Amino acid sequence: MKKFGHHAPTTTKEALDHLNVFHKYAKFFIWGALLIASVFLIVNDRAPKFGIPASWYITLPVSLLFLIENAVKLWSMHTFKSKIAFYVIDVLCLLVLTIFASSVLITTMYLIILTEYYLSQDRLGGSIFMCVVCIVILFTTFAFSEFLRSQDDHTKFNFIAVASSMVSDLMLIVIHFLVINFAIFFYKKNRELTKANDELNETNIKLNSAYVELQEMTALEERQRIAKDIHDTAGHSITTVIMQTEAAKLVIDSDPADAKRKIAAANLQAKHALEELRESVHLLSGQEDGVTLKNQLLEIIHESTDGTGIAVRYQIDDIDLCDAKRRFLLNTLKEGISNGLRHGNATAFWFELKKQDGRANMLLSDNGKGLEIDKLKEGFGLLGMHRRAKSLGGTVWFETEPDEGFEIHLTLPLDGEAAKE
Repeated sequence: MKKFGHHAPTTTKEALDHLNVFHKYAKFFIWGALLIASVFLIVNDRAPKFGIPASWYITLPVSLLFLIENAVKLWSMHTFKSKIAFYVIDVLCLLVLTIFASSVLITTMYLIILTEYYLSQDRLGGSIFMCVVCIVILFTTFAFSEFLRSQDDHTKFNFIAVASSMVSDLMLIVIHFLVINFAIFFYKKNRELTKANDELNETNIKLNSAYVELQEMTALEERQRIAKDIHDTAGHSITTVIMQTEAAKLVIDSDPADAKRKIAAANLQAKHALEELRESVHLLSGQEDGVTLKNQLLEIIHESTDGTGIAVRYQIDDIDLCDAKRRFLLNTLKEGISNGLRHGNATAFWFELKKQDGRANMLLSDNGKGLEIDKLKEGFGLLGMHRRAKSLGGTVWFETEPDEGFEIHLTLPLDGEAAKE
């Protein structure tokens, strides 16, 4: 059996493994980028103050602290809540470095820290907040740094010039925010689609498996049902044939006419048994002959009248029913005719099948001797009719009076769209 999920690129577990690998390499990339930026920041620090290079008394220890706490954050902290204190340290370190170091490299370090922050966020609102906070801090601390530098150089502090020089850095942060968050959004959506596709494939595989099991169980149940039908109906019919012929042998000398009727009934019962066996074999072979229910009913009627001396009048609507209901109607007609001949000495029958109010209504009436309804003993055949009708959502009942014949009434619900017509 071909499984739907066979060509899926990854399973859900594999997708999660790929995500873990991605985070692992992202950690190395982020920390490596911070290391390189810190080295360049220290080497390219601006002019010394108080006769000592600024990197040695400010930027170097702050950069080392910055690298160490980011290493702890990246490899030891696994939840956003546990990283909050480290983000505060990041901001303080960047604030100090902004005052004492090159603005170009500081912007780069902001972008690196923001990238890691964006990757840790599940909501866009948190990323927007952090981006705005970093822009404000960067601009404020850079302006403060330029103010200190102007005081040290004895030059006039120009706020407009400082703001103009920061435009490119601020635009870079905004563009970085848009690109990184779009990439994260696209990656997460792609991961969700992959996971959903994997789950759908797994569901399809399970459904296919369940469908195959259901088919096997249905086929087994159908075979068991057909085997039971062969045992119940054909076996019962053959037993009846034996009893009828034995009874005919006992009265053949004293009452030839009665013996002839019994032999005719036995002959008809044998035909029905043969037909039931053929039908069961036909069902087991899985073949469909396309014969309508009406034609099948007419075939039973013609078999019952040919060479038996009985008459069957009928009125049959063309009704489409499922196999189970169809077989029940056919068997009920066979059983009713056989019982009328055996027990009621009937010579004529009226059969009617009509479609009315979403149901198929059947009537089989004979001109037999009948009996009082209180004395009716439902044997194997009649009890079986009750059980089968109930299982198919229908009902069956009998009407009879002495010398007034016997009637079988059967009603079954129509199938699907036919019931709505």
